[in-house]
Amino acid sequence: MTDVSYRDRVMGCWIGKAIGGTLGQSFEGQDGPLDTDFYRPVPTEMVPNDDLDLQVVWAVTLAAGERPRIASDSLTGAWLHHVEFPFNEYGVAKRNLREGLRPPETGSYDNWFTCGEGAAIRSELWACLAPKDPQTAARYAAFDAHVDHDGDGVFAAMFLAAMQSAAFGGGDVSTLLDAGLAVIPSDCGIARVVTATVEHVQAGLPWTTARERILADFGSGDFTDVRMNTGFVVLGLLHGQGDFEKSILITNNCGKDTDSSTASVGAVLGIRAPGDIPDRWAAPIGRDLVLSPGIVNLSAPPTLDAFTDLVADLRQRLDRHTASSLGQDPAETRNEASFADSENRVLPVQGTYYSLRDEHRNLDTWFLPDQGPAPEWPSQPVPMVLPGTWSRRTRDEFDDDLLMLSYPVRLGDSVRARIMVAATVPCRVWLDGQWLFGRDGGPMFPAPHMPRLNTYADLDLAAGDYELRVVLQRPGNSEVAEWVVAVADAATKEWIPGVFRDGTAVDDTDRQSVVAMEVIAEG
Repeated sequence: MTDVSYRDRVMGCWIGKAIGGTLGQSFEGQDGPLDTDFYRPVPTEMVPNDDLDLQVVWAVTLAAGERPRIASDSLTGAWLHHVEFPFNEYGVAKRNLREGLRPPETGSYDNWFTCGEGAAIRSELWACLAPKDPQTAARYAAFDAHVDHDGDGVFAAMFLAAMQSAAFGGGDVSTLLDAGLAVIPSDCGIARVVTATVEHVQAGLPWTTARERILADFGSGDFTDVRMNTGFVVLGLLHGQGDFEKSILITNNCGKDTDSSTASVGAVLGIRAPGDIPDRWAAPIGRDLVLSPGIVNLSAPPTLDAFTDLVADLRQRLDRHTASSLGQDPAETRNEASFADSENRVLPVQGTYYSLRDEHRNLDTWFLPDQGPAPEWPSQPVPMVLPGTWSRRTRDEFDDDLLMLSYPVRLGDSVRARIMVAATVPCRVWLDGQWLFGRDGGPMFPAPHMPRLNTYADLDLAAGDYELRVVLQRPGNSEVAEWVVAVADAATKEWIPGVFRDGTAVDDTDRQSVVAMEVIAEG
């Protein structure tokens, strides 16, 4: 590092990240376009955010090892021991870990949120550990992302890590974007949204119009979808023309996952030109490192300065052990035999199809929002196999108007449980014959910590076996029926592992011990 020191750029990364995350936190999930020009409210310290929280966990965990090694399995123990976030892909990945899966299957299997923002927002650490080396930074990011993502959820993390790594050499935004595009497939969703956004800006479109085009081509009902949000990151960087304040405001005012996208922009520009961060943005958040209550059992650095020193030291240690510090890419070493238990990963259910045209079976008589006891089986149910808790069937795959399914549920302990059935088509749900809830379709968000109205019920359940009865209507104009079933702890909102598979789960302590022994054995 010549004109600006490495440490200054790392510090600029975390300050920019914290500014963007604090600004965006107040607007997270809003559709936009927004019209804000400063923090709302003005903070007195940085707002804690999982964007930075998880990177602190990874850095502290890696630094604790005698010879740090970056690989997916080096992080899985930390997920279970230090992270109590139930959010979206985090919750699914932890459930998969607890049921015995390993990366990359923990990210790819039965995960509606494979393209969430959760890995893209953790990219900066890998750039700081591989400055001016976009290929290595992208590979580090892929190890991380494969724990809880797949496809574009992984490519977004690689793209940002490479771009941020290149930012350690300065350069204009176009050069950084080229570095990011060079490490991902040219036909993936992330490459397509980046290329499209560049074209919109080059065509002279106002950022508001470019935003509309991005949403038209890459929009999603999931506000955390990484494709449209990556487009907003690129839009802010290009339309902002390197100006820190202008860039973060444009990205934030695009809406959607604002804390994540705005934090990514702040980090890129903080690395590229740390001296250009305006004091009016930096002063209110201070330099204390504030973590979320969901980060536990961790001795974290107290300030951003101390965290910067930890990362700088970790980088030097990795450089001294280059040959042994880099693990094998889980995508390259995917062991089909290990996942297959693939036969054991499916969900066995009982089910049958039937018609609304039959007597007493029509929308006006029994398929109502407020039902009594579960209806009798219209015919003898037959064994069926679903791919997991997340299922999809086209209209043509429905043999009749309605599909009735019976999910066996086994609880090993008494718990106040959250039963969730999120579906894009009209559905009705009962537990042991007792009515729970029903919904007439629409967009779904299958996360136990923030389910949509009429897709869940909380109730006290004793240990034992239960029957979850679900009736789904054949899709109409939507063409595809999609649904996710979950049983979670109503207090923590964490998925309860093994409930649909005879209670099979790997104990957290055992999982952490296994992972720890593997990391030690591998250096």
